[in-house]
Parts: sequence; C-alpha cells; structure tokens
Amino acid sequence: AKAAVNNLMFMFLVNTHPSFCYNVISEKPKLPENYTNETWQKLKEAVEAIQNSTSIKYNLEELYQAVENLCSHKISAKLYKQLRVVCEDHVKAQIDQFREYPFPYSVLFLKKIDKCWQDHCRQMIMIRSIFLFLDRTYVLQNSMLPSIWDMGLELFRFYIISDLKVQSKTIDGILLLIERERSGEAVDRSLLRSLLSMLSDLQIYQDSFEQRFLEETNRLYAAEGQRLMQEREVPEYLHHVNKRLEEEADRVITYLDQSTQKHLIATVEKQLLGEHLTAILQKGLNNLLDENRIQDLSLLYQLFSRVKGGVQVLLQHWVEYIKAFGSTIVINPEKDKTMVQELLDFKDKVDLIIDVCFMRNEKFVNGMKEAFETFINKRPNKPAELIAKYVDSKLRAGNKEATDEELEKMLDKIMIIFRFIYGKDVFEAFYKKDLAKRLLVGKSASVDAEKSMLSKLKHECGAAFTSKLEGMFKDMELSKDIMHMQCQNIPGNIELTVNILTMGYWPTYVPMEVHLPPEMVRLQEIFKTFYLGKHSGRKLQWQSTLGHCVLKAEFKEGRKELQVSLFQTLVLLMFNEGEEFSLEDIKLATGIEDGELRRTLQSLACGKARVLTKIPKSKDVEDGDKFSCNDDFKHKLFRIKINQIQMKETVEEQASTTERVFQDRQYQIDAAIVRIMKMRKTLSHNLLVSEVYNQLKFPVKPADLKKRIESLIDRDYMERDKDNPNQYNYVA
Repeated sequence: AKAAVNNLMFMFLVNTHPSFCYNVISEKPKLPENYTNETWQKLKEAVEAIQNSTSIKYNLEELYQAVENLCSHKISAKLYKQLRVVCEDHVKAQIDQFREYPFPYSVLFLKKIDKCWQDHCRQMIMIRSIFLFLDRTYVLQNSMLPSIWDMGLELFRFYIISDLKVQSKTIDGILLLIERERSGEAVDRSLLRSLLSMLSDLQIYQDSFEQRFLEETNRLYAAEGQRLMQEREVPEYLHHVNKRLEEEADRVITYLDQSTQKHLIATVEKQLLGEHLTAILQKGLNNLLDENRIQDLSLLYQLFSRVKGGVQVLLQHWVEYIKAFGSTIVINPEKDKTMVQELLDFKDKVDLIIDVCFMRNEKFVNGMKEAFETFINKRPNKPAELIAKYVDSKLRAGNKEATDEELEKMLDKIMIIFRFIYGKDVFEAFYKKDLAKRLLVGKSASVDAEKSMLSKLKHECGAAFTSKLEGMFKDMELSKDIMHMQCQNIPGNIELTVNILTMGYWPTYVPMEVHLPPEMVRLQEIFKTFYLGKHSGRKLQWQSTLGHCVLKAEFKEGRKELQVSLFQTLVLLMFNEGEEFSLEDIKLATGIEDGELRRTLQSLACGKARVLTKIPKSKDVEDGDKFSCNDDFKHKLFRIKINQIQMKETVEEQASTTERVFQDRQYQIDAAIVRIMKMRKTLSHNLLVSEVYNQLKFPVKPADLKKRIESLIDRDYMERDKDNPNQYNYVA
C-alpha cells in the first residue's frame, strides 16, 4: 500500500512538467496484488455471517467502500457472479429441511416456510446494502441482469417454492387454514398474510394458489348453497349469504391479494345466489311481502342487485305477487264492504316497499302500476262502483275520522286507484248519484272537499267528464239565490226551501205521486207561480223522493226536533189526526208506493230512533201491522236525524244505475262505429273492431261489439259487402 502511495506522489511531481500532461490522465492507479481476492474473502465472510445470523467482523462502511473499489476497477461482473454463487449455495442448503418434513398440511411447516422466507428477505436487504454500489452501477447498466433483490427472489423461487413437494405442502396448508377459518375456527391470519404476500412477491400467486383457491371456494359454496337452501328459511339464508360476502371481502383486505377480489366475490355470488334466484323467491318472497319484512326485503334487493339477472327475476315475482294478492281483494264478493280500504292499504304497503326496499327503482314502480291495472279490472265495473261509494262515505257529513288535511290525502290516494280502472263511466254514474244525495239532503261534509275532488277528477279525465257534476254545483248556488229573492213572499209558519235541478245534469229520478197536506200543496203553487213568472217556457216537476223536513214533536220527555224525509213526514203527520193506524191505512192516506212505505215505517218503528211503536214487534213490516206514536220516546239530543234512510242505496237504485251505464255504453259504441265507418266508407271486420277499441274508454267484449254491429246493419247505418261478408260498407 505504501509503495502505491509513493508511486502516486512521484507521478504527481512529474506532472508539473508540461510535456507529460496527456500521459497522467491515461493511466489509472493499479490495485495491489491479491487485493481483489482478499477483498472478496472479506465480503464473502460478511455475506455468510449475515446468512448464518452471526456478527460481521468488518465495518459495513468499509465493506461498502471495498465493493466500490472493486467496481471502479471493472471487476463488477466477476463480483456479481461470485455473490450469486454464495447466495445460491445458501438457498440450496435450505431445501432439504422442507422436503423431508414429516407432517403434511402442518401449521408448523407453514411457520417454518414463513420463517425461512422472512430470514431470506432480511438477509437480502442487508446483502444489498453492502453491494449497493454494484446494484446501482453494473446491474443497472445491464438490463438482462436481475437486481440483487430480484436475484434473491429468483433463487428462492427456483430452489424452494418451485420444488413440487414444498409448493404442494405450502399451498395445501394455506388452503386448509382458509377452510378452517370459513368453518368458524380461529386461525393465524398474519401467517396467511405473510405466506400469500410471499407468493405474490415470487410472482407465482396466480398460477400456484389463486386458481386452486377459487376452485375450492366454488366447490365449498356450491355444496353449502344446496344444503342451506333445504335447511333454512329464506330470511335466515339471506343473512347467511350477506355474512359470507362480508367475510370474503374481509379476507381480501386482510390477507388475500387484491386481484383475487373480483373472481372470489363473483364465485360466492354465483353459488349462493345466482344458482338459487328462483328457488329463493318461490320459497320466501310471498311470506316476506305478506309480513311486511322491510329489512329482509331490503337485504333481498341488495343481494339480488349483485347478480346478473337478479333484479329482473325479482321484478317478475313482485308483479305476480301484486296480481295474485290484489285479485283476492277484488274478485271475492264477500270482501266488497272492505275492498277499497284494503286496496288503499295494499297500495300504501307496496309504495313503502318500493321506496325503502327497492330504492325507488323505476321498473318496480311501473311493474306495480301494470299489476294493479291488471287485477283491478279482472272484475269489471264493481271496483269503480265501490270506489265511488267509498268517496261518498268519506265526503258525507258526520265522517269524523279525518281532518281536512287527512281527507285531502285520502282523496289523492283514491285518485291513484281510480287511474287503474277502465270503466270510469261506472264510477261517474255512482259518484253522480251519491253527490246528488249529499247536496240535496244537506249531507255534504265540506264544500271545499267536494270541489277539491271535482278538480282532481277534471284533471284526471278532462272537462267533459265533470261538466255535469259542475252543473250540479251551479244549480245549488242558483237555487240559493232564487230562494233569497223569494223567501219574503211566502206567508205562513212553514219555511220552504226549493232546489231547482237542471234535468240533464242530475241523475234520472222516477216521479212518485204522493198525497201532500194542503199547506204544502199551497206553498208549492206559490213557488211555481213565482218561478215561472221569472222564467217563462220552463216546466217544473216536483221530486218527492228527495224532499226532507224538520218536524217539531212533543213527547213526555219534552219537545224534540226530528230531521226526516218527506215520506217520513207524511207518515208522522197522520198521528196528529189519530192514535193508531194500520199499514193499509197509512198507504191509502199517503199514496206512498208499497216498498218505499215499508222501508219508511221500518226506519221509524224498528230503527235506533223509534218514534213509532209497531204491533207486533219484529224487524220487518208485514201486512196488518199496526203503528202508534211512541209518547215515551227518549233521546239525549234535541234534534234527531232519522232521514239516513234517504242516503241508503236500495237494490233497485243500484240496479238502475248500472243498467243506465250499460245503456249509455251501447250508445257510445254505436256512435264510435258510425263515426269510423263514415270516415273510412269501407272497412274489414278486424280493422273496425281495432279502431273501435282505440276510441272507447271502457272495456267491451268482442261478442257485445258484434251485436252492436249487427244492430247498426239492421238499422241501415251500414251493410255487409256482397262479395266479401267480412267487410262492411257505410250507408249514407
């Protein structure tokens, strides 16, 4: 070393002479003899000390400097090869302990492999820190050479993990640990994380582990899905599937490689859900919906959303459920009394499920609408009639169930159900009849509520639908104005109120001639003279069925006021003239039709407020029954309403309303056919039927349509083509 320094000094002195400048730069200092071998021995001892976990004799900085010196003198290639040989010999020596390990699938074996791997990594980090100059110069400049760290990975992979026995034991052990964890045992997750990280670092994770892991997962969950679908109820099964998915997602976070997540979750979803979609719905959807299991239905939707085609299958079963459940409400005549309320409750229920469980999915909303429209029209006309009657019950005075706000909400809900109905003309007929009674008998709860409902109907069906209903309200307002003008001119103690009804707006009422007291007849004539004096050319027809009165009555308990129908009034006034009358006597005196009289007497003698006494006592009025005034009548109220009978619908009334609707429909069908034929002149039967269906707003059976066509042919509006009997010609 000293000789080398003297030599350098000499060269420096010589360098002062200008003629030797070029020669000094061209020559490099030479390493002393044996320097390379001695230095390598030092480095080799250091590497072996690291590998054997013993202390290093030399300073690390000194070793680093030695590597730099060797590299500076172009000994890098030899140094790299020598380092690789030392590392290779060490890794080779490790393999036998694993090949000869006596216990297959042992956790101890896995721990041994893990320790070997951890030691190898720690050693390679230290070795690389010593040979860092070699790694950053020579290796970096030679792209074909692996870095020192990669060389270490390559050696470990080639000599240890690529050994078939070692790899098989390692992978089998890892899979066994995961299987145990899946079955509920606690396992060493950090060991799994370390081993799987090792496989990733060695770039054999996909080939050696992932494929087998996914196959095992597939096999496990296929069997589990089949078994649990037999053993468990649907809610329990769904919670199990959700738990399994959470567990597998946690495995990816904790110890599996991120690249496995997609395939792993897809496998679980396929085997626990995808293979059993229809079975789950057939086994448990109806129960979940019947019992309104909101949380379970939410979970069901979330899980089915994960699987291809899952939401579509759920949608189909959802629509079928609504149709089936709705049909049980609509088809059964025994449920007619509660049908509308049940429909409203059912609609609220499915709306809640769509909002909360099905995330307001538009397909489920549309499916629900389609299902409602299907089942509600399975029984033509009746739902429309019952909806009209339900609205009537809610808009009548005395309905204390709801505030104005609640009533408005209820009407909005009714309109939603109303939209699904085809036969809206049936609704109109019954609604019109009930509205007339509410207005004329003074039983409407609120004019605002009535007008609100009218506005909703107008918005839904157009102005033509509500024009007559609006006309009824106008008649009532005009009647008030007329009575205000005329009330000063009526003499006597009786207060008379008359409603003038335009015949085209109101339901058709059959006139009934009865024997009115002279005082009432006199008042009618006074009003008639007054009205016709103001409006010439009009005709008045009195409707006795719609009249109602307030009578003052004296009982032992004291004075009462009775709110009664005109027919009830005529019966009760008879008892001012006598104490007892038979059914026949009353019939002769009043002129009331037999059936109507029996209903009237039943309401006075057999109802809640019995102002008459009947002999013999029974629920029905029979021939020969006798009636007398009940002087002992008691009631907590001063004014007692006994005219509810006027609001009740008779069987005849119901039948005549329905008949009137069908009659109107025939006119509409005839008009539609003539309109189409007039425009088209010649048309085949099928095309005519198709166009008629497009124009009509109510359902018609093909047989009924054929009858109307035949009727029009008979009446010479159209004729069959002579050459083609399936074609019609318009007759001008």
